[in-house]
Amino acid sequence: MEKLKPITIVCPSAAAGELAASISKILKGAGHPVELHGKGEIEGFDVSFSDSLAHLRSLFSEGRAIVALYASGIIIRALAPLLDSKFDEPPVLAVSRDGSSVVPLLGGHHGANDLAHLLADALKAHAAVTTAGDCRFRLALDNPPKGWKLQHAKKAAPLMARIIDGEAVDVSSDLDWLDDSALARSDSAVIKLDASFAPVPQATLDTSLTYCPQKLVIGVGCERGIDTESLIGHIRSVLETHSLAPEAIGMLASIDLKMDEAAIHAAAGHFDVPVRFFTAEELEAQKERLKTPSDVVFAEVGCHGVAEGAALAAAGVKGSLLVAKVKSDKATCAVGLAPQPFLSDFPGKKRGSLAVIGIGPGTPYWRSPQATSLIASAEKLVGYKFYLDLLGPMADDTRRCDFPMGSEKDRCRYALEEAGKGHDVALICSGDGGIYAMGALVMELLDRDADNGGVSDDAKRVALTHVPGISALQAASARFGALLGHDFCTISLSDLLTPWETIEQRIHAAADGDFVIAFYNPVSKKRRTQLLRAREILLAQRPETTPVLLASNLGRPDEELKMRTLATLDIEEVDMLTVVLVGSSQSRMWRSGDHTAGDDGWMAYTPRGYAKRIDGENRE
Repeated sequence: MEKLKPITIVCPSAAAGELAASISKILKGAGHPVELHGKGEIEGFDVSFSDSLAHLRSLFSEGRAIVALYASGIIIRALAPLLDSKFDEPPVLAVSRDGSSVVPLLGGHHGANDLAHLLADALKAHAAVTTAGDCRFRLALDNPPKGWKLQHAKKAAPLMARIIDGEAVDVSSDLDWLDDSALARSDSAVIKLDASFAPVPQATLDTSLTYCPQKLVIGVGCERGIDTESLIGHIRSVLETHSLAPEAIGMLASIDLKMDEAAIHAAAGHFDVPVRFFTAEELEAQKERLKTPSDVVFAEVGCHGVAEGAALAAAGVKGSLLVAKVKSDKATCAVGLAPQPFLSDFPGKKRGSLAVIGIGPGTPYWRSPQATSLIASAEKLVGYKFYLDLLGPMADDTRRCDFPMGSEKDRCRYALEEAGKGHDVALICSGDGGIYAMGALVMELLDRDADNGGVSDDAKRVALTHVPGISALQAASARFGALLGHDFCTISLSDLLTPWETIEQRIHAAADGDFVIAFYNPVSKKRRTQLLRAREILLAQRPETTPVLLASNLGRPDEELKMRTLATLDIEEVDMLTVVLVGSSQSRMWRSGDHTAGDDGWMAYTPRGYAKRIDGENRE
């Protein structure tokens, strides 16, 4: 099944939270990934915000589908400056606070009208659909059902207006999805609604709308690293030569060796269709159906034809090869014909993805929109149990893959291999995934050969994304002011993977350089001496009054912030969840009149050198 796009529910207050939760349940039941965004802190919500208009604009600019529990006027005022083309806008719906009305405001033919009917039926509400075709015929002539695409859709408005105004049409018998519509029909009508694979000139838009059944499969093979324009140009050339419309394409297909070929995915995006991949064995099973089998190709990849084989494998046993392999200097292209339009069950294997996501220290306030979106759309959430718990309701039981502490290698390998099977996987890390977390281990497993502890070839072809997060050192510095205001470094005191001699050498180097230092993994139940040794080294070169920040459970309800100095640092106040920040010789402590800031008002910063400018201004 093709995965549905995530929908963001925007809730103005905790009072509307119950309605938002009901809408979320409806959408999830229909297969949509859902994110809950609430104004202020609302229990169980994924993201919070403070400015409704700014948040709606931000979501719309990102192309997100939005269901907003606001008055239509508020949403209109928020989004009006951003509106451009109806062909590119995402669905935006307004739902009244009592749940009695659902209004698709934008993107009616991009899913908003369908969502309005879905929600209205479930909520026993009124779907206030206003698009003309939907109101008159309960269908959109420029938004046919899945498996069909209208040629020249952006130029068809004048003719559709005539149809909506009641002018009769002559409908092709192939367009059976129009059988139950309220269209005025006549076999002698001037306006024709046709079905065809052939491209039609724009001049015919005065008298006809032509719909393409998306039955074509474009099988492709190409050189490694081919540029996108060359591949798209070759596909278009083949279609034009054989009088085939691009709108008739249902999918692209190739061999799994090309699963990580960027140009193939870009071409699929260009034609707005999915791409699927087949093993060499699956393609070789089509050998007897090939028109141009090649022993050279067989010797190289294990099948006698990539483009033709992929087109036939995707078209199925009842399908056929419509256009035999056509070569360019860097690519091959063949066209298969499936017996029915492609809907949602696409043959072959999709490319899986792995997102290594840093969720920050804990609070969802510090989580990036990209992280939240990828978590919502992931099919599997992999991580240390405690980190998945930090996601709250976003980490539902059906997607969770919990791993214990100490199973880092197994955790990363599992995430990669599941992505290699075609799943969309999110590997959850606290803080930033690339800082003392799973990002580097994922890269190392990909870098190794499979027979040397690495992962499978399928896993190496996944789409990999590293999503940055707020690290504990950033959060700790911010909570206390700006201790990281000048040069700093991080050092892990864990000698589980790094010899202590190496760690101590790095502490000396940081002390010599007078860096602010963030110590990760400062102690454990068995390891209690390393932080004391680090303190001794630093005291040899820094004042006893050097500020030391102790921060644990940052962004969580049990957050603790303590301001100490090198002289007063007590190891008993530190545990494995604490990040320890030690200032440089230039760092300063300062007490604010607001005793809720920092540790009872005590804050810290490291000057960057602006004192000369400030003093100079004072002298003037």
